[in-house]
Amino acid sequence: MGKSSIDRRAVLGGIAGAGVSGMPRSSSDMPYRPLGSTGEKVSALGLGGSHVGKPEKLSEQDTIRIIRSALDRGLNFMDNSWDYNDGQSELRMGKALRDGYRDKAFLMTKIDGRTKREAAKQLDESLRRLQTGHVDLLQHHEIIRWEDADRIFAEGGAMEAFLEAKKAGKLRYIGFTGHKDPHVHLYMLEMASRHNFHFDTVQMPLNPMDWHFRSFERLVLPELVKQNIGVLGMKALCSGVILKSNTVSAIECLHYAMSLPTSTVITGIDSMEILDQAFEGARTFRQLGEEELSALRARTASAAAHGKYELFKTSSHFDATAEHPEWLGGESKEVEELAAS
Repeated sequence: MGKSSIDRRAVLGGIAGAGVSGMPRSSSDMPYRPLGSTGEKVSALGLGGSHVGKPEKLSEQDTIRIIRSALDRGLNFMDNSWDYNDGQSELRMGKALRDGYRDKAFLMTKIDGRTKREAAKQLDESLRRLQTGHVDLLQHHEIIRWEDADRIFAEGGAMEAFLEAKKAGKLRYIGFTGHKDPHVHLYMLEMASRHNFHFDTVQMPLNPMDWHFRSFERLVLPELVKQNIGVLGMKALCSGVILKSNTVSAIECLHYAMSLPTSTVITGIDSMEILDQAFEGARTFRQLGEEELSALRARTASAAAHGKYELFKTSSHFDATAEHPEWLGGESKEVEELAAS
């Protein structure tokens, strides 16, 4: 990770240009991309599980309609999490994936448990809600603290549950997510290397403002490309907050993230109009060159300087596990014994 920022720009620009423009599209003009080294192809845009499951925003039937319409039109990457909307997101997605729709979806969910016991329990709950025997991708959720990696890879930690579940056929691939600090992501990757483990995917914020403040694009993205790990972009629009800066449009944010070496860019969709906006972003997408990417970064530089519009980095507003530490589970037996001695 010792390259200069100029070197990183060259690396990212070259990879983005080489890896995207020739990807096949469906009849709906949705591009498909390789998911790291898994051999899978996923839609360049993914449907966010949080927004689509908000009961105060959408009825259950509205949610089912959005999910099925997305799948029918070629968007196959489905994002979710054990903790979204008190389980409603998974319950609704499970109903939407009936009647043959499960076969159209690349289904991902996330769990918060840091112990083997809590992780296994949450995964089984997720599978029941999603009405499926397996998820295509399971991710450790909200890796936002340095100790998250230590707890997950500890004896009796969540990684043991993930590996056992994979052996049992409950999941196919393993990844992790986080939105707070790129250095925490790098530490998670370091811990994986120490344990001879290779993540299939990593999910992180990617948008024009990220370049200027605690940048995942600058620090983490080159490492993921180097290791051929599938890159899942999120918070391209920062839940709409970035648009309040009046510096970039929604389509520009989607095109920016899609022009990076991402496998998919997960975007919040809470109406048919926003679903149409996502597909318009896919239909009109063309690979942005380095000059165009730099122009978008420059346009957002002043607004982005202190993370004002990336609230997930500078506040606890998006930190669900901080509000509910019980979701993480207890400490490992080893830690408890050492603390008691």
